[in-house]
Amino acid sequence: MFVCSSQHGMASSLLRDGRGGLAALKRSSVLAKSFRARRTSATVPQCSRISSPALVSARGASTKRGQLEVTCAAASAAAGDGSEASVHSSAKFTRTRWITFLAMFAGYASFYLTRNSLAFTAPTMIEDASLGLDMTSVGGLTSVLPVAYGFSKFLSGVLGARTSPTILLSGGLAATAFVNIAFGMSSSYPLLLALWGLNGLLQGLGAPACARILTLWYPDKERGTFWGFWTASNNIGGFAAPILAGTAATMYGWRYGMFAPGAVALAVSVLVLLFMKDSPEKEGFPPIDEGAPKKKVVDDKPAAAKEEKPGLLTLLVEDCLKNPYVWLFAISYFFVYVVRQGVTSWFIFYLKDKGVQNAAVQVSGLELGGLLGSLSSGAISDYLVRNNDGSKGNVGLRVQVVMAYAFATAALLGVFWVSPNVAWIQWLIVAAVGFALYGPQMLIGLCGAEVVRKPAVSAAQGFLGWISYLGAANAGVPLAKIVQTYGWNAYFMSMIGACGIVLLLMAPMTRLESYSQRMAKAELKTA
Repeated sequence: MFVCSSQHGMASSLLRDGRGGLAALKRSSVLAKSFRARRTSATVPQCSRISSPALVSARGASTKRGQLEVTCAAASAAAGDGSEASVHSSAKFTRTRWITFLAMFAGYASFYLTRNSLAFTAPTMIEDASLGLDMTSVGGLTSVLPVAYGFSKFLSGVLGARTSPTILLSGGLAATAFVNIAFGMSSSYPLLLALWGLNGLLQGLGAPACARILTLWYPDKERGTFWGFWTASNNIGGFAAPILAGTAATMYGWRYGMFAPGAVALAVSVLVLLFMKDSPEKEGFPPIDEGAPKKKVVDDKPAAAKEEKPGLLTLLVEDCLKNPYVWLFAISYFFVYVVRQGVTSWFIFYLKDKGVQNAAVQVSGLELGGLLGSLSSGAISDYLVRNNDGSKGNVGLRVQVVMAYAFATAALLGVFWVSPNVAWIQWLIVAAVGFALYGPQMLIGLCGAEVVRKPAVSAAQGFLGWISYLGAANAGVPLAKIVQTYGWNAYFMSMIGACGIVLLLMAPMTRLESYSQRMAKAELKTA
């Protein structure tokens, strides 16, 4: 083991050697203690342990007043000295991460403004005789977006693996803002259809960018909580859309119902560009390095080989399509979205069929319950990960939470099926369904991000998103046919059956380790 000398001469010698000295340390394949040495008249160098790979990435920098210092891009958690932890708990890091998160949260919530704006301006569009629209033509507009959106999530997830998440989120939001404004300036139905399809394609840029930010800025023990907070932006954006777009359309006409969300989204896109940061490393902080072993032996692979970026096809095929766990999560997501879309689209019709007058009020608790479910499931899974002694897989712990929430969803669907026509009881049950349902919706995406390496997170999220929206599409016509042909009993049996399939798909993964855990164990075996 190389120990930093407390004598100034030895430290200065290594500093003078620069890259050559560091390369020599790397070739020796030993654990080292790095140091920060300042060449002053009466200063003893301060030493901190760091593994040799981090030394390779050290930056030699001369400071003012004759000081020399070696700083490391990443203080190694493997060294066990807590230097990374101290940096990650610093006020500057905490402030930068919170600003990044809030910018991301506002940006993704604004995507929901421009995604849902049509739903709340469509009634006034039909009233505009100059457009010549009816319910069927408006239905065509509303159908084109999810088809384009599902495809876009897949494509943008793959391409986003090589794009700055800040540029992806800010640029996508600005583009969808301009599309909303252009939509409000148009009157031709084919043009409206094309613009709304383009809006669907642009909407898919948001989620992969946010997933990358969350995996780069948050370790395993915190990621579930903040993933849940991010998912809550869906609810915030969904809540604000009728207020902003609906009010503007009612007061000033349907065109302003599109202009208002577009203007807000455009302003937020600028804020995202200014305040969101791609990664800790780009801001001068050490990277988030969860799951690292406590001691680490340096390998002798060239640095260039280690830093070689995988190609897009590799990320898609090797990390996603050939990963059986990604497929299990994707198919599970399919059925979760069948249930989610089946609840949001058909509960109100079920209640009306039972003679409930204010069915919209009864189902209003779904989003509120969903918000609480997203936050709680993330917090619970993080608690389990934080208290994991290393004997259990982190992803498997989250899978167990998914299974608990999925089982609760199935049970609550059965309760709603036989519930009496009492308004407050129905509202509470619907809110409880939202609570249980939105847990798996949030956590499955997180699990998919944690079973692949970080460069492949966007590709994995894009693939999962594409499959999930295929599930949402199957909650439309197929469920309608089931209700029309076999009645509401068959509808509830189908929904509960979908929950059962999710449980079966999740069962083999209750011990699944995250990618970082698997790599840490592999490094220990080769030590």
